[in-house]
Amino acid sequence: MLESYSVSVEGFEGPLDLLLHLINRYEIDIYNIPVAKISEQYMQYIHTMQQLELNIASEYLVMAATLLAIKSAMLLPNQEIEADDNYEGEDPRDELIARLIEYRKYKEAAQTLQELEGEEKESFTRPPQKWTEDKKLVSKPKKGAVTVYDMLSAMQNVFDRKKWNRPMTTTIEKIEIPIKQRMEEVLSQIETAKQGIPFDQLFPYPSKSHMVITFMAVLELMKDKLIFCEQERTFDSLIIHRWRG
Repeated sequence: MLESYSVSVEGFEGPLDLLLHLINRYEIDIYNIPVAKISEQYMQYIHTMQQLELNIASEYLVMAATLLAIKSAMLLPNQEIEADDNYEGEDPRDELIARLIEYRKYKEAAQTLQELEGEEKESFTRPPQKWTEDKKLVSKPKKGAVTVYDMLSAMQNVFDRKKWNRPMTTTIEKIEIPIKQRMEEVLSQIETAKQGIPFDQLFPYPSKSHMVITFMAVLELMKDKLIFCEQERTFDSLIIHRWRG
């Protein structure tokens, strides 16, 4: 049995944050949310969290129930609307939309303040310096550009791929590795990849226990600022890099 392992990740900011991530990811109009689609995607994330044996906060499950209730309400025929074409009834999504818009305002404001704080910390003065032509500006990958929800989506793809690729007649032995040992192995693997390593290459075994421990190891390494993850475009593969100052 896989030992219970809890990890605190700052990226898990609550169900509204997950919904906003899905709205941005699928370029959905926040004022006209397709509840059926967003519910399906939301439940896939919840399922992945359960597969990873993460402690899911009750608020995520409450939101899941809310989405299903809204979906059911939108499927029910409205007799008043049928009787009067000019009737403007209340949309079951209105309260959720209002909460999301309010949350997005606070999130954007917090992001702006965080960026200003970062700029202030990086500001410093130095004596005048002569510029030489051989000096080049080297662009570095943007660290921390990927959210924990992007990683959960990538992890779901790993689960699905391992499930379909696993030979039906082969018995896979359970692999149990201490989290610290797996962190060292992942870090060593990334060290040798100068251009970074695709996220799914960190999961060589179709063993749930090994995949869960590997995912936890990656989260811990990111939290300790030893590695970072990037994604060039939405839905592209995630690339893991060594954090080098």
